[in-house]
Amino acid sequence: MTRRTPPGHFNALYIGDSSEYIESNDASQDKAAVMKAAAQNAFIFWNHPGWQPGIAGSYDWIPFVNDLYKSKALQGIEVINGFGFHMKALDWCIDKGLTVMGTTDMHNLVAHEYDFSKEYVHRTMTLVMAKERTAESIREALVAGRTVAWASKILAGKEEHVRALFDACVKLTPAFYTEEKKNGDKINYYELRNNSDLYFELELKEGNNTKLVVLYPRSVQQITASAETTSLYGEVISTYVRSDQHLSVNFQLK
Repeated sequence: MTRRTPPGHFNALYIGDSSEYIESNDASQDKAAVMKAAAQNAFIFWNHPGWQPGIAGSYDWIPFVNDLYKSKALQGIEVINGFGFHMKALDWCIDKGLTVMGTTDMHNLVAHEYDFSKEYVHRTMTLVMAKERTAESIREALVAGRTVAWASKILAGKEEHVRALFDACVKLTPAFYTEEKKNGDKINYYELRNNSDLYFELELKEGNNTKLVVLYPRSVQQITASAETTSLYGEVISTYVRSDQHLSVNFQLK
């Protein structure tokens, strides 16, 4: 549903007959246009707020959008659109309980826009944590907000979903080797395994250990830590659980 900016564009999934949808782009018809899809119990999300930052109100939580939200017609926001990451929209989703969406919005040949020679590069998409591989189960997950937006190196979503995804993909093995220095200090060696097609970049903090770890898809990286270290704390800096916050992680060492 293409409206003038603001409010801009909206997508509707699981619609019925669209033949009676409003074609007029007049601002007076904005709400009626969106409510046509809402009346069919569609899943509606707001597309790429902020894509035209020079237009007043294009990147604001305007009254029109608030009205849709209060009437439960608005259920999600496109946080990442192609290469554009609309960070304020991520905070709106988290604060207001809306579903985080990511799409490509491709207007060109895919290979012209994306460098597929890099194994982590792909079209932006929404990872939906559905319980079953059915359209009904996907809709249930969308309505419940169990999603993460995935754009090549970036993962953005609500903390519980980003954490569940990371924990399912990345595993730390017990120490496989201990090196003893001449001064008697001992260093343990571990493997951090990425069993997924996702990209993760970690910044480990505190202590005498590896500081930066890049996990490409289906890769393994060795990390080290003092034998006296019992845990490693850090952030997955390729993830966002708020506009200014990365996912924090804590590995217990064995």
